[in-house]
Amino acid sequence: MRSHYCGQVEESLVDAEVTVCGWVHRRRDHGGVIFIDLRDREGLLQVVFDPDRAEIFAEAERVRPEYVLKITGRVRRRPEGTVNPEMPSGAVEVLGLSLEVLARAETPPFHPEDENVGEDVRLRHRTIDLRRGDMQRNLRLRHRAVAALRRYLDAEGFIEAETPILTRATPEGARDYLVPSRTHAGRFFALPQSPQLFKQLLMMGGLDRYYQIARCFRDEDLRADRQPEFTQLDVEASFVTQDDIMRIMEGMIRQLFRETLDVELGDMPHMSWAEAMRRFGSDKPDLRNPLELVDVADLVADCDFKVFAGPANDPGGRVAALRVPGGGTLSRGQIDAYTKFVGQYGARGLAWIKVNDAAAGRDGLQSPITKNLSDAALEGIVARTAAADGDVIFFGADRFGVVCDAIGALRQKVAADLDMIASGWRALWVIDWPMFEWDYKDKCWFASNHPFTAPQGGDPAAVKNDPAGCLSQGYDMVLNGVEIGGGSIRIHDRAMQEAVLDIIGIDAQAAEEKFGFLLEALRYGAPPHGGIAFGIDRLIMLMVGAGSIRDVIAFPKTQTAHCPLTDAPGRVEPTALRELSIKSLAPAAPAPNTAPTEAS
Repeated sequence: MRSHYCGQVEESLVDAEVTVCGWVHRRRDHGGVIFIDLRDREGLLQVVFDPDRAEIFAEAERVRPEYVLKITGRVRRRPEGTVNPEMPSGAVEVLGLSLEVLARAETPPFHPEDENVGEDVRLRHRTIDLRRGDMQRNLRLRHRAVAALRRYLDAEGFIEAETPILTRATPEGARDYLVPSRTHAGRFFALPQSPQLFKQLLMMGGLDRYYQIARCFRDEDLRADRQPEFTQLDVEASFVTQDDIMRIMEGMIRQLFRETLDVELGDMPHMSWAEAMRRFGSDKPDLRNPLELVDVADLVADCDFKVFAGPANDPGGRVAALRVPGGGTLSRGQIDAYTKFVGQYGARGLAWIKVNDAAAGRDGLQSPITKNLSDAALEGIVARTAAADGDVIFFGADRFGVVCDAIGALRQKVAADLDMIASGWRALWVIDWPMFEWDYKDKCWFASNHPFTAPQGGDPAAVKNDPAGCLSQGYDMVLNGVEIGGGSIRIHDRAMQEAVLDIIGIDAQAAEEKFGFLLEALRYGAPPHGGIAFGIDRLIMLMVGAGSIRDVIAFPKTQTAHCPLTDAPGRVEPTALRELSIKSLAPAAPAPNTAPTEAS
């Protein structure tokens, strides 16, 4: 139907006749000459219609934005002074010789180049939104990235294999999406949160190296970098160590950035989880941010200020300081806003000290809390944080996890607000994760990653005797403060697997019921194996500089797990529920969202 894409018509085609197809991006009538900018996925092309060809000219007058056209014409250079260097086709135009309207269009709810459109409207009319240049570029880069990942893994001897979508529910950290079975009344499939167990079974089956661009499903609260259905690159290999997996995957990510963005990633240091939490309050630290946390519990343990002294003397507590260079200019209103911000992470307040004159000791410090601290404590805090005149020091004092969450998030927010985050790319590996974490609410252990992660050391009895001190063979790749991939070496010994399940409260009977097929497979010889999964949506979001993974997914859901385009989830007929032996107890209610009004 066409000879060229619009964006591919350039100077080498001058005097040639071409046929192009696309959407009317805009139409302009300049003194009896009609210009139509025709758009397809490769870009824009200017087509000119002269009144000398009356019939074609009349047809061109009738077209409107988003009409779908087929145009044949002769390529010619644009007149001097009208060249558009921003377009690949900007040095030429096409003199229209014939025009065929393939489809007419009503006035769309918004123009594809209009950036001032709310996301609710864009998702409701996603087909229009997909025509935007940004969306086209995002999805094309996504395609190139996935192709690059496949090429790398193919060259490394990995075999692509599919795993089931309809499976059984297993505890992996989030709620499962359940699918009722018509042929097995009262029973349910679960959509996979990940292919975790199946890829381990593939290793036990001798596939040796596996990968999959896998669809995964989690029924959890959503945010900018989460979706109920998402895509991950799933990888598993046999007879490998932790270093082997990290080396292969680091090579893959380096090649991906080189091929798709022409970027050479710098050093990718290895940092223990404990160091990351101590220095940055985060297990996914952004190394572009120069701010760091400093522990000061020993300096305030004997003070009369219970807000500090309590956590300082609690083995599970932490008192940390965050120095912000130049932060002394922050107003009280700004500090109050930061206090409210850390409250979202469980902090009960935000103590601070402004350093006006470090050499003047107590008299050079401004804060409501200095009266509660000794001269020695204040001097020690200033020295340890290396605070200078004009700085502000923020404090977090609470349980270790609360301080890390709150002050770690504050570190990132303050640096962003004060434009302290460097440009470019900074990646690292976070290793030596705790194998287990203590749930203070339910008073029990749970697996920090998942219960199939191998602990460091191969003695089940030692792991059961000291869950708190046990580290895992887990590893995360972090890029610019975002976890883009995480994995571990897996348990390949049945006794160790049973020990880990027992620690997290899954006894032998429950283990057999939930994971009997895995435990059975472990009886017949399992190779040492490990793997990793990369969040494709999250990775592409970073690569294109988008603010949400919804901008790199063709048909995403909203933060309420609703699809404005199709109005899913929807109700089903009562007869369908009866066939599934299901009765809905939900009262009649409106759809999860209504179509946006023009005002929205």
